[in-house]
Amino acid sequence: MKISTPILVTLLALSGGVALQTGCAGTSTRASTGEFIDDTTITTKVKAAFVRDPVVKAIDVKVDTFKSVVQLSGFVETAEQRARAGQIAAGISGVSSVQNNITVKSNVTP
Repeated sequence: MKISTPILVTLLALSGGVALQTGCAGTSTRASTGEFIDDTTITTKVKAAFVRDPVVKAIDVKVDTFKSVVQLSGFVETAEQRARAGQIAAGISGVSSVQNNITVKSNVTP
């Protein structure tokens, strides 16, 4: 089967348009390409700020960002470290909100 050049060009243009729309569009459960890049940048900035902060010492803190919402999880030694981690994350440019799920380690031994 031979396809004429104008039909081939039209088919390629249509398939490229569909790929661009589905490949870059965000949904409620998936970030668009731009949002993904922004979220990655926010995560990197939060982690770097944790490393520079003398209080947080965030070795055991995980940072996830989705659509500019930062979620913190993991473990710290004190309530002050937990609160400071939330403050730092909230102060990063581009962060819309912070979900601070960090757990303070208890010093109780069995």
